[in-house]
Amino acid sequence: MSENIEQKCLAKGVKLTDQRRIVAKVMSESNDHPDVDELYNRVSKIDSKISIATVYRTVKLFEESGILAKHEFKGGKARYEELNEGHHDHLIDVKSGEIIEFVDEEIEKLQEKIADKYGYRLVDHKLELYGVKKKS
Repeated sequence: MSENIEQKCLAKGVKLTDQRRIVAKVMSESNDHPDVDELYNRVSKIDSKISIATVYRTVKLFEESGILAKHEFKGGKARYEELNEGHHDHLIDVKSGEIIEFVDEEIEKLQEKIADKYGYRLVDHKLELYGVKKKS
């Protein structure tokens, strides 16, 4: 990550209170896609005075400001990740909830080919794959 969430907030003119700064720090350090409850648990370990309502409002503000991306993966709560310039897709383990980010050039080319076949120029897409781990 070249730029953390706090820096993105400052660049976009989002006012950072101490509590928002903590939420930004925790999200920047997250290697997963936490939902608001998970984020609240992490934030409250740093500052027990932060309410879950504050976390909800902060996440919504960051999403509306184009800093966080909201994902509503099948069968679960909304999850969040830092919005980055690079595109990636997701593979979701339906049993554990683990989310793997990946980029596959073959899939990207195939999507372009399909759009072209039907007379379209692809402008955006979202790919979510759902699976279970194979037994070894």
